[in-house]
Amino acid sequence: MLRTVLRSWLPFLSWPRPSASLLRGEFLAGMTVGLMLVPQGVAYAALAGMPLITGIYASLLPALVAVLFSSSTRLGVGPTALTSLLIGASLTGLAEPGSAQWVQMAVWIALLSGALQCVMGLARFGWVVNIVTSPVLNGFTQAAALLILASQLGALTGLRSNWGALLATPSLGLFDLAALAFGVGSVGALLLAKKLKPTFPAAIAVVGATGAISWATGYADAGGAVVGHLPQGLPTLHWPGWLPWSDLGSLLMPVLVVTLVSFLETASSAKVESQRSSERWNENQDLIGQGLSKISSGLCGSFATSASFSRSAINLYAGAQTGWATVFSIGVVLVVLLWLTPALYYVPTSALAAIVVTAVFSLIKPSSITRLWRVSRVESLIAIVTFGLTLATAPRMYWGVLAGLLMNLCHFLYQRLHPRIIEVGLHPDGSLRDRHLWGLEPLAPHVLALRMDAELDFASASALEQRVAQDLGAHPDVRHLCLLAQPINRIDVTGLEVFAQLHALMLARGGCLHVSGLKLPVETALRKAGVLPAAAGLVTYRTATEALRALQHLPSRRYPRCPRPDCVTQGVPAATLEPTLEATICV
Repeated sequence: MLRTVLRSWLPFLSWPRPSASLLRGEFLAGMTVGLMLVPQGVAYAALAGMPLITGIYASLLPALVAVLFSSSTRLGVGPTALTSLLIGASLTGLAEPGSAQWVQMAVWIALLSGALQCVMGLARFGWVVNIVTSPVLNGFTQAAALLILASQLGALTGLRSNWGALLATPSLGLFDLAALAFGVGSVGALLLAKKLKPTFPAAIAVVGATGAISWATGYADAGGAVVGHLPQGLPTLHWPGWLPWSDLGSLLMPVLVVTLVSFLETASSAKVESQRSSERWNENQDLIGQGLSKISSGLCGSFATSASFSRSAINLYAGAQTGWATVFSIGVVLVVLLWLTPALYYVPTSALAAIVVTAVFSLIKPSSITRLWRVSRVESLIAIVTFGLTLATAPRMYWGVLAGLLMNLCHFLYQRLHPRIIEVGLHPDGSLRDRHLWGLEPLAPHVLALRMDAELDFASASALEQRVAQDLGAHPDVRHLCLLAQPINRIDVTGLEVFAQLHALMLARGGCLHVSGLKLPVETALRKAGVLPAAAGLVTYRTATEALRALQHLPSRRYPRCPRPDCVTQGVPAATLEPTLEATICV
């Protein structure tokens, strides 16, 4: 028992015991991902407006903490393009990029977001990820990808001024042609490598090649934009200084969005891994692991981390089986951090921009919007509005996410408040279908048979009550209401009240309420409410077939009192019925 509990909280205890064959495969996979981590970490640090070395810091201890405490052990955790963009956009206007204040605020975003994820995981709030639907995420990620591309175009092309000056006075003199060559050449090489061999660490090859060419040609000495000096050695753990309450307040919304978006990134990767391993995804434990990773990143003076879909996919394609692959990839980062950071000095920043640009190309999928339009116009509009608002509100692009969430919740509430309620009829194939859609006859004379495909709760109960009142008003001769309750999975207090009102309504019309296919949770609630097992004018059936057979043999007239002494209504002898049952028919 104790071992099970420990393994649930410390997933690394479940790792298989290392063997020579296992470690050999894990080493190769770890080397592949580790060689990608370094250049991507540096590039994403620039995207977040952070000192470049913090991108390597975020790839070291945070990645180790994540793999030790997450249930998904094959995720590539570290800096990601989307999270880095959110951090950079959120802090724009609050501090100068790369300044001490900027770093301090980015560290606090990591700490607060990590703490929030840990609390959510401990409280078993992993289901929160489900409130962000695919249309909202689709619109946001595509807009974010365009913003990332726009933010990197200047560095990629070697633009010495701004785009306004270029539009006012177009001239090649505004470009660093060497940087342009490095950037465009790197993009071409990365895209070609991705197409030919996705598992090849093309990023490190591009960094090495461009750095060598830069050194050989004296690009840095000529004033070219290069990475420059990066400090060697391990990061020191420290607690950042306290921020004023006004600054903390301004970070509230960015923290919430970073928490949500980064967990969505984790979910997209973790679901792929769980499908491959045929294991259920433990979202709560991954929340804890990702939260601890963010906290450790903040304590290292770095920014918030997340799970990278591209690195996770490459880790899987490279044959990673356990968390040992991540440990080896961290070893690669450690070696670079201790001894090889001087080798990054000559790498052109345009090559780093190329790494970011190629990483987000796959996020731009206009065809997904068109496919969504064919499936659901409402959800496609949610995606389009999220996309537009994310672009329009940049750098405060989290408003696009919030607007998408609000529209999605409104759409959800509208659907819940307007459930599908149909009058059923008997189809020639023997099934019960929409009577009006298929042009069918009523199930039986003087019978209204309805089916509601929703829970009978506060959201749907009013719609059912209104539909019954509408149909009974249009057909005064109807004395029997049959409710096909099999689709109803739950009933709340409001639903119980409406159920009782329908029951009383049919009694007042001298008829009966017939209910078929009650599920156990609904039946239990009705019993607790005193409606079951016996009620005047209420008849229950286990199946729709049983109900159909009984309804088709109803008498054609009303009885002041049942003429058969052995007749029962819900199992109660007629002799014991209350006076209110005088209008009840014999069933």
